[in-house]
Amino acid sequence: MRIILYRKSGCPWSAAVIGFLNELNIPHAIKNVTTHPAYAKEVEVLSGQSKSPTLDIDGLILPDASVEDVAKALEGRGIVI
Repeated sequence: MRIILYRKSGCPWSAAVIGFLNELNIPHAIKNVTTHPAYAKEVEVLSGQSKSPTLDIDGLILPDASVEDVAKALEGRGIVI
């Protein structure tokens, strides 16, 4: 499974999702849209918006995602939470 998390610096919702993924030992890449304008453009192309966090889970785009949104997406892919 490939997970990319697009985040803004200081975003508490991103921190919560990152903590959740770390707690479950689920590998993920983090792309900071605040410090890398190319990532900001990338997330806008993928999702049509710029909210944080936005996740790409094997092509499933979750804009403005909560921990609950991520848990539901993972469970849909057979990850037991």
